[in-house]
Amino acid sequence: MSGSIGKVVLAYSGGLDTSVILRWLKDTYGCEVVTFTADIGQGEELEPARRKAEMMGVKDIFVEDLRETFVRDYVFPMLRANALYEGVYQLGTSIARPLIAKRQIEIAEAVGADAVAHGATGKGNDQVRFELTYYALKPDIRVIAPWREWDLTSRSRLIAYAEQHQIPIPRDKRGEAPYSMDANLLHISYEGKALEDPWQEPDEGMFLLTVAPEAAPDTPETLLIDFEQGDPVAVNGERLTPAALLDRLNQVAGAHGVGRVDMVENRFVGMKSRGVYETPGGTVLLHARRAVESLTLDRGAAHLKDELMPRYAELIYNGFWFAPEREALQAAIDQTQQQVTGTARVKLYKGNVIVVGRRSPFSLYSHDVATFEADTVYDQRDAEGFIKLNALRLRLRAMVR
Repeated sequence: MSGSIGKVVLAYSGGLDTSVILRWLKDTYGCEVVTFTADIGQGEELEPARRKAEMMGVKDIFVEDLRETFVRDYVFPMLRANALYEGVYQLGTSIARPLIAKRQIEIAEAVGADAVAHGATGKGNDQVRFELTYYALKPDIRVIAPWREWDLTSRSRLIAYAEQHQIPIPRDKRGEAPYSMDANLLHISYEGKALEDPWQEPDEGMFLLTVAPEAAPDTPETLLIDFEQGDPVAVNGERLTPAALLDRLNQVAGAHGVGRVDMVENRFVGMKSRGVYETPGGTVLLHARRAVESLTLDRGAAHLKDELMPRYAELIYNGFWFAPEREALQAAIDQTQQQVTGTARVKLYKGNVIVVGRRSPFSLYSHDVATFEADTVYDQRDAEGFIKLNALRLRLRAMVR
């Protein structure tokens, strides 16, 4: 293998695993390593990653703030579909991978790299998400997945390798981590280790974005969220950029214990896995969007969206963001959003998001038609024929029986 690759772009966090991967790539392939670190709102200072890469002899180091791109071009299009994987998960990790992988490919082309590498394990979904994106955007790219190749199959071996090569080891990495965590502006996920028993309740000290609902304020908080063509643009009348808006909602909703999910999900690779998620801002937006859609979408369009959503969510979960079927579904979803403009009023209270009002200049709701009071626009006698026509096949079936 040595010498077969000249330059590789590594998705680099600066943590122990990717630092070991950086050195392992040099040792195993004798290649130059280019690092790419993306800020997608994980809440960590990224300059230490740059300094660590420099310390390890990396010449080309890319550290980029992609928060606005992430929310505007990935999170918001997904939210237009009201996407939930298996009815629960808002796909916070899933939607981040295609952005990181796309930028990796762009950097690889810019620096003339032969290959790209990632730190995802051979048991999880992320390896699939990264690599499907790589191949969709650059079919001839060489992909290196160290966790599928090396013999560093335990935490002790990983630490021994780091010590052997003078790679700094954070104090909290010397013991077995209680769980693995992934964070960005949309969510934080927790899985593995202490959470592998699906009967075991998560430790309260684990959560970073949300307070426990029972510890949330006893007074509810009301928010007004404005939407334009399906996307949120303002909170309580203040217009915000996509990333700033999601960050604001994370803070407000998190303080009320909104957005916790504990589920057993079906991974694309075939196994079941227990995941715990915090998605405060996304949970608020899901309820608020559906409130505005309830006014502005025709019944047929709304129901069709709900039928398409599980398939759309599954495509994102499985890593097919750049697949033609996801793009086709996105076009159909976006077509329905042209008049999804208006305001939702929601109340946050002890883990709940309660819709208490909605309005839109494009509302299809007619008080004159819907009222139970006397009206002149709806002849109730018309319902008799409507019911009999719909009952015809049921009556025929009953007669035959």
